[in-house]
Amino acid sequence: MIIVDQPGFFTTIQDLGRLGSRHFGVPVSGCMDREAARKANLLLENDPADALLEITMTGPELTFQAPTYIAITGAHLPAFLNSSDIPLNTVVKVEAEDRLHFGKLQSGFRAYLAIKGGIQTEPVLNSRSLYKPITTQNRLKKRQELPCTPWAEFDPKLTSIQSEKEATVTLGAFPGPEFNMLQAGQKKQLWESEFNVAKENNRMAYQLEEHIGEHSITILTSATIPGTVQYTPAGKLIILMRDCQTTGGYPRILQIEEDSLNQLAQLRTGDRFLLRKMEY
Repeated sequence: MIIVDQPGFFTTIQDLGRLGSRHFGVPVSGCMDREAARKANLLLENDPADALLEITMTGPELTFQAPTYIAITGAHLPAFLNSSDIPLNTVVKVEAEDRLHFGKLQSGFRAYLAIKGGIQTEPVLNSRSLYKPITTQNRLKKRQELPCTPWAEFDPKLTSIQSEKEATVTLGAFPGPEFNMLQAGQKKQLWESEFNVAKENNRMAYQLEEHIGEHSITILTSATIPGTVQYTPAGKLIILMRDCQTTGGYPRILQIEEDSLNQLAQLRTGDRFLLRKMEY
């Protein structure tokens, strides 16, 4: 068992998502940066679908009630076990009554804390991912108890991994269903301009600061998925993220590919990126 002494800014339980329920209008949810989460579970030899903590911007304070092993990946968020700092991207042993807390975010935006054997909360629609109102809460609460299996001994095959951060972020994007409704100049702007993450960004969607021109295009409400780029009548671009709705009425001009969606999840307000055209 793990006790949440302080939950942090927005710490949530996530796994690979709530698959198979989109026809009921239920978002997929799941880890925003699936690659970082996969690495954390890989280090602990967990199942890739095991639930872990997604930590946004500031970390929680946790007390472990039993011995286990942990791994922290994703954003560069300094971590401390009791009074000692611990390495990121590395398997770390935790003893009963140890307290884990975090320092100031250095880079990135979301860190992932995996526990050996995964977090064992009750699944809802085949997933432990928090998404209100499908689940009763959308983030951790103070004094919440997180069930997990005690693990006294573990000899990992891999004790650490390297983490690289690109200086310039370039996101791969496929033309979307309504891409050819754009004018030639708008298409050129997409592939040649730098874009900035707006302050309106969360697990549902990332808005961008730039405009590519107003429009009056209308489409029937159509399917959307994480990575769909919507084009509003005011000319703004909205990139749908893991908690996005299952349908939408704005033109879908691009589709961000999976690896790039993971990269985008580590960007915060004001961060810049380029788009690279990909072919089907």
